[in-house]
Amino acid sequence: MKQKAFGTGGPNTSVIGQGTWYLDRGDRKRAIAALQRGLDLGMSHIDTAEMYGDADPVIAEAIAGRRDEVFLVSKVLPSNASRSSTITACERSLKRLNTDRLDCYLLHWPGSYPLEDTVASFEELKRAGKIRSWGVSNFDVDDLDELLDVAGEGKIACNQVLYHLKERAIEHAVMPWCERHGVAVVAYSPFGHDDFPAPDSAGGKVLQRFAEAHAATPRQVALAFLTRAPSVLAIPKAASAEHAAENAAAGALELTKEEITAIDQAFPRGARPRGLPML
Repeated sequence: MKQKAFGTGGPNTSVIGQGTWYLDRGDRKRAIAALQRGLDLGMSHIDTAEMYGDADPVIAEAIAGRRDEVFLVSKVLPSNASRSSTITACERSLKRLNTDRLDCYLLHWPGSYPLEDTVASFEELKRAGKIRSWGVSNFDVDDLDELLDVAGEGKIACNQVLYHLKERAIEHAVMPWCERHGVAVVAYSPFGHDDFPAPDSAGGKVLQRFAEAHAATPRQVALAFLTRAPSVLAIPKAASAEHAAENAAAGALELTKEEITAIDQAFPRGARPRGLPML
C-alpha cells in the first residue's frame, strides 16, 4: 500500500483509506470484518464523524487491540464547534471510539461559530494529546483563505472533499490551493453516491479497458486516477472484506500518462461551479 504525507510535516498514511458513512446501517459483523481486512492490507486511515450515528462503536470493536496500526480521523459538527463544545464533542467521540487520541480532527463543514474559536479548541486538544493534528472538510477556497488567516501556515492537515470521476470541481481551485499550502486532500465518496459509471457507458468502457490491461477492476482504476496527484488520498467505504481487499489493491496500481489522459477526457471536469459540491 502506497503512503502519502498527511499535510505539511504530517505522518505518512495509506493513500487508500476506509470511509465509514452509513457503516452502521448494514450487518455489524461484516462491517467489522471489512475494516479489519482493510487494516490487514495496509489501509490504516479510518475516517468517521460524530454525525455518523453508530459507526464509532463498530470501529471501536474493529480496531480493539490494534489502535497503533490506525490513523484515526473524526469530525466535529459545525453546531458543536464553539470554543467549549468542540472539546466536549471530541471527548465524546474518543469515548465512543474507545481510544485516548485521534490522529486528526476535522470541522465537518463551515458553520456559524468563529473559526478563531474552533481553531483555539483544536490547538488546546493538541496540547492535551487528545488529537495529533486538525483539519477541515467541505471547505472552498474562500473558506480556506479565512482559515489560513486565523491559523497560519503549516497548521491545516487536510481538507476532506467530495471527489469522484463525475464530480471533479475541486480540481479548479481547491486542489491547487491545498497543494500550494501543503494541505492533504482527502476524497470522500470516490465512487460517487450510488452513481459509479455503468459498464456499458462510454466512460465505463474506458475504465474497463484499462482495468483489463492491469488485471484490475474499474473501481480500482478510478481510485488510481483520483489519487494520481501527490496531495490526494481517498477513503472509499467497503461493506465486506472482499470489497475492502478490492479497494486496498488500488493502492498499488500505477496508471500510465496515456491512460490518465484518456480518463480525463472520458470524464471532463467541466466548468468551475459557484459553490463547492458536497454531500
